[in-house]
Amino acid sequence: MTGIGYRKDFAEELLQSEILKPSFIEVAPENWIGVGGYWKKQFQKALEQYPLFTHGLSLSIGSPDELDYDFLYKVKSFLKETSSAVYSEHLSYSKCDNAHLYDLLPVPFTADAVKHVAERIKIVQDMLERKIAIEIVSYYSPVAPELSETEFITTILEEADCELLLDVNNVYVNGFNHQYDAKSFIDRLPLERVSYIHMAGHEKVSDTLIIDTHGEAIIDPVYDLFEYTIKRINRDVPVLLERDFNIPEMEELQSEIDRLNNIKQSALKKIDHVFI
Repeated sequence: MTGIGYRKDFAEELLQSEILKPSFIEVAPENWIGVGGYWKKQFQKALEQYPLFTHGLSLSIGSPDELDYDFLYKVKSFLKETSSAVYSEHLSYSKCDNAHLYDLLPVPFTADAVKHVAERIKIVQDMLERKIAIEIVSYYSPVAPELSETEFITTILEEADCELLLDVNNVYVNGFNHQYDAKSFIDRLPLERVSYIHMAGHEKVSDTLIIDTHGEAIIDPVYDLFEYTIKRINRDVPVLLERDFNIPEMEELQSEIDRLNNIKQSALKKIDHVFI
């Protein structure tokens, strides 16, 4: 299964297209909760054709602020009404002192943060009555770590008993910017907890910095890291193509979806062949 983020830019074209054929669509619940009128009708038509995955933006799981329980109840209703197969969020924070920061900021890699985040994830899972998948985010400055990033992530996943959304491009971006080997990073993750994968493009702004933008085509080294990741996971996992702006023609989007499907199928066949 390879899906695509549902965007108003091509919502009508998606319904009518014989070219763009994802396996599912993904939305951020907060962008669609309470939406009515024309766009609600368009969204409902899309749900008649495609399964829905959801990926939140504002839960702020790492924030010191109290969880927004009213928001969580709305999310729960939305997930039920749309029969959403997955609810995922970011291992980050986006609110502080009740102010929205409009960014996904990294959580310091500390033991206190592990305890804080894991407890909040457990509360969210209990409220939603489902496991959630947490995404490794891209970040651009040091976070004064007490733990390695993989120790931090692994311990949170184990203590919260939640799943991992593995954004392969984020791992590539962080590896480039912080000068570590992305494949070795993948190897140290608890890959048995990966339930969902994101793939996206980025922008190289200098010889020492690339920015996760979701506005460019996926580059070959990220496709290579994706193939490596699939081989290490050794099972079929749903994959999302993220493209938030600079939306190309439908043929180009479908070409990226096809390439992701082909890489995944080829990698899994090679693994099966090894064990026959």
